Amino acid sequence: MWALAAAVIPFAVSTSVSPGPNNVMLAASGANFGFARTLPHMLGVALGFPLLLVAVGLGLGGVFAAVPALHLVLKVAGAAYLLYLAWRIASADGKAGPAERPARPLSFWQAAAFQWANAKAWIMALGAATTYTTPQGDAVAEIVVIAAVFGLVSVPTVALWAGLGVGIGRVLERSPRALRAFNVAMGLLLALSVVQVF
Repeated sequence: MWALAAAVIPFAVSTSVSPGPNNVMLAASGANFGFARTLPHMLGVALGFPLLLVAVGLGLGGVFAAVPALHLVLKVAGAAYLLYLAWRIASADGKAGPAERPARPLSFWQAAAFQWANAKAWIMALGAATTYTTPQGDAVAEIVVIAAVFGLVSVPTVALWAGLGVGIGRVLERSPRALRAFNVAMGLLLALSVVQVF
């Protein structure tokens, strides 16, 4: 299992740190709410994705293959939720000062549930489950190891993106227009990620 973990680490790091819906939202949250208030969001991603990976690895992909309509429903619901979140980020007013910023960041449960609507998360989960499990191996143990690696890798990568957002927020809070422009840009990037879903 140590060899499996070592093999998964480069894949987990490269896919977790690259831009995607989670990281865009974490940067926007860090910029608008600060690091401490973004912690539940970060933990929701760091724990929610490994749970998705376990579900996929233990057969959820087969359920979607057997019932394609269920997969379509999830895609449409996920795309709608992504667009709602994009609007929420883009419509943040950009006024300087914590009192005037948007009401609240994503909660732990919202961020964990978001993994089920995140196209990049599904691609990562399916890629990891199919690439790093073996037909002759203990599938459950292998999936648990892969999920654990992603969980451990997620903690510093989500912190990196939230921290990047905090740094951007400190620069932009001097200018409400610049912060507003940043929020609109992050909202548009998140909205563009809906294209990946379809």
